[in-house]
Amino acid sequence: MRKEFALAIIEAKKKHDNLVFVTGDLGYMALEQVMEVFGEEFINAGVAEQNMITVSAGLAHEGFIPFVYSIAPFVALRPYEQIRNDVCLHNLPVKLVGNGGGYGYGIMGATHHCLEDIGALRMLPNMKVIVPLTAEDVVQAISFMVKDSSPNYLRMNLAAKFDFEVAEFAAWRHLKKGEKATVIGTGPVLQNIVNAYAELDFWCLSVFPVIEIPDALIESIERTGKVIFIEEHLGEGGLRETLSFHLLGKLKKAVQVLSLSASGYPSGKYGNQQWHQEENSLAGESLKNRVGSFLS
Repeated sequence: MRKEFALAIIEAKKKHDNLVFVTGDLGYMALEQVMEVFGEEFINAGVAEQNMITVSAGLAHEGFIPFVYSIAPFVALRPYEQIRNDVCLHNLPVKLVGNGGGYGYGIMGATHHCLEDIGALRMLPNMKVIVPLTAEDVVQAISFMVKDSSPNYLRMNLAAKFDFEVAEFAAWRHLKKGEKATVIGTGPVLQNIVNAYAELDFWCLSVFPVIEIPDALIESIERTGKVIFIEEHLGEGGLRETLSFHLLGKLKKAVQVLSLSASGYPSGKYGNQQWHQEENSLAGESLKNRVGSFLS
């Protein structure tokens, strides 16, 4: 998604002169074009993430729209106090962009993974967390963020690709109609279960906090009697937890639930993103086995 993000932010800058780009010592072989277009309004804040957020809050207070880019844990977690105090409590339009959410940075290990960002940020006042599914989503998400007057966090990863047409970016999307179970996912990890079990009923949530649940989704869950949550994030604080709360008062009958979420590092070992997904039943045979047992 990084390439699509760079192109989208360049196009946005051409239309909105008050955009500023701030990065925490990142961008080699990725952001050169952005640097060229933004000129003096491209700020490399260095390895000083807390200061990066505070500076961006000041820029937003003066009428700029700063897009603050870094690896996900360095923009979402390391400067958490500054995001809370300087940005969210003042409802300033600072746009955080985290690359490699979940296990995206693979072999670089836990310091570069981000399994808690959705939960940590969605609870802050005024913050919207945006989780693109496809490369096309990134372009539409940038347009949304520029227009939105509140703080935002964009969680990027390797884009999902499907062999069917996907609806345009929205908070909720019904991807594909099916039977046996209703699958609700967030982010590109959703493609792993689509590829393995194409006959299920698939839904995608791309914006937190959850404002409302579509009636059609409630109908789907009650029709299938089974719901599967999938997220490359801890279940605590993420998709599973927030939707369980919202669904509790909506469903008219009991349903079976399967949660596929990150559980950290069960083996204590590191590998690439695919390896971590498979270890956590988010991809490959482990996913097929858990879902297969649930459906049987």
